[in-house]
Amino acid sequence: MMKRMKFTCCGLLLLSITFVLIACSNDTNESDNNDSATNETTEEPNAAEDGNLADENESDKNTATDDSSEDDAENDSNNNTSEESETDSSDDISAENEENNGSSSGEDEDNALSSYSPEEIEYARVWLQLGPNQDIDELYVDHVPAGTPLDPNDEENDVSYPEDVIQVSGSRIVDGMVTYSGNGDGSINVYNIPYGNRWYGGTPRPDDIDLEDVKEEMRDMLKNPELVSIDPGDDEAVINIIEKMYIIE
Repeated sequence: MMKRMKFTCCGLLLLSITFVLIACSNDTNESDNNDSATNETTEEPNAAEDGNLADENESDKNTATDDSSEDDAENDSNNNTSEESETDSSDDISAENEENNGSSSGEDEDNALSSYSPEEIEYARVWLQLGPNQDIDELYVDHVPAGTPLDPNDEENDVSYPEDVIQVSGSRIVDGMVTYSGNGDGSINVYNIPYGNRWYGGTPRPDDIDLEDVKEEMRDMLKNPELVSIDPGDDEAVINIIEKMYIIE
């Protein structure tokens, strides 16, 4: 009887120990499972952080690329602006040089004639353009006031100049004469008056020429002068004529 009880107690003890061991083993497995789950949870945030870092790096690359593109565009714009500025500056310098050259040329022309009066220059230019003979020894300039008869040798003829006129003529009949009035704008009114007012070759009006017919022709001539624009001409030629000029006071 005692032996049975011992065996029964030993069996219960062993059974108890077995249960304890089994319980400890379950706890250990649960602990391992919990640790594994914890590790997985820890790894997931780390993976997320790695993804965020990759996105940030990609964003930084894109930003750097955009900044580089903007810098290149700004450099190109600056280069274009610099080139345009240099071109404009070059054009301005060229225009200024041309203007200075033109001004210098004009000053040279003015200096060449600066020793002479505007009236002397005008008389010479008129003769150079309209004078019948350019190979003259002398050039006479006579101012004829308005109201002066066209033919002072004919007392019966009262047709006179309606305005002041200027007569420039050579010292010989062959040189011819130009009678005109100035308009103040580079043009003149030219009247067809014979040299020295010699309407009949230096002789009195013939008896067979009707006075009224002569007057009518003279009036018509005064009403229809020839309008002529005077060219500046060559300065040396102008000076050469002025040197031969005599102005009748």
